[in-house]
Amino acid sequence: MLSIMQRLAKAGMLLAIVLGSTVASAQQEIKIGVIYPLTGPAASTGQELKNALDLAVDIINNGSKATPGLPFSEGGGLPGLKGAKIKLVYADHQSNPQVGASEAERLISDEHVVALIGCYNSNVTQTASQVAERMKIPFLNAESSSASLTARNFKWFFRTTPHDGLFVKNFFEFYKELKEKKNIDVKRVAIFNENTQWGSETSALENKLAGEAGIAVGASVAYPANSTQLTSEVQTLKAANPQVVMESSYLGDALLAMKTYRELGLSPDMILANDAGFSDTEFIRTLGKDANYIISREVWSLDLANHNPLIKQVNDLYFSRYKANFTGNSARTFTGVMVMADAINRAQSTDADAIRRALVATNIPGDKLIMPWKGVKFDETGQNQLGQGILVQIIDGKYATVWPFELAAHDIVWPMPKWDQR
Repeated sequence: MLSIMQRLAKAGMLLAIVLGSTVASAQQEIKIGVIYPLTGPAASTGQELKNALDLAVDIINNGSKATPGLPFSEGGGLPGLKGAKIKLVYADHQSNPQVGASEAERLISDEHVVALIGCYNSNVTQTASQVAERMKIPFLNAESSSASLTARNFKWFFRTTPHDGLFVKNFFEFYKELKEKKNIDVKRVAIFNENTQWGSETSALENKLAGEAGIAVGASVAYPANSTQLTSEVQTLKAANPQVVMESSYLGDALLAMKTYRELGLSPDMILANDAGFSDTEFIRTLGKDANYIISREVWSLDLANHNPLIKQVNDLYFSRYKANFTGNSARTFTGVMVMADAINRAQSTDADAIRRALVATNIPGDKLIMPWKGVKFDETGQNQLGQGILVQIIDGKYATVWPFELAAHDIVWPMPKWDQR
């Protein structure tokens, strides 16, 4: 029979074990799975997104005195979970929807992640998020703009970026204001898109809104994603003689298209791009002066730091580490992981349903973001209601905001100079 002292000692040992377990729990790692194209045709973009994720998690876990207005900049992990640190578990989907789906299942089943973030390519986001929905794990999408992704009645899917329904509408609002304020009348366009989910949906929206706006579509050309040559497609565009080519391409295709435009002498008044490859850092690095004058829809621009100092503060950190500025893609990804961290912190739990409920209740004001948005607040479909788009033009190798005109950092250059006049 144990003496009173022995029983007290045993109780003390048990208490120590419990306390030790609590401390260990408080310092646990919160594993979030991230699925991006780290190899394959979009590997350059995937690396930029990974850099943004790594920076965000470093700020959350270790702090940053340079960004005092940014949530979690004091460091020390997630206060709602007693300082638990975030650990990102990476998966490479190689721009392949089937690989994305299998990696989502692996991360959930084998790595036991509490949530997923991904996947940049809309068609991969579609398949990977279906797995998350089936397995009841929160999935946050920061970049994919295919409008149909938030039209599936999913319970576990959340998207912070605006979608193509808004972005394409912005194009035609831009045309309207271009005529009203700059006396430039766009009457004839050609539409050029890669043929996966994102490009196909964008093309359909552009054709629809062009008809409603009374703008003629001289040609609407789709090409196989990751093409090795675009000669016949560009010849079709050239024969249509458009004022504007509206293009939706990922990086490899965007570079190939631009080189083919120059080779075949296609020189419209403007190329109006739907972000993606046209906002990748490699686009300007590879093309040099041939990248100039392109206008692309965007969600972020460094010159908007005049309106929000957080943009420059966080960009300076990114530049000091990676020797490149944020792009719209990487800025959205940075924002995505911050939104997920905010939800997990408010949930004060790693339980999937608690995190989902916290995401539903998200309400982050615009002055806590590096995006030119009013904030982040999800509607019943999981779509952020407070996002908005801008248009940027490449001027002297840098992206400058040119629309909305009241936010413009540079006067728009229209038309583009002909290839032999640059």
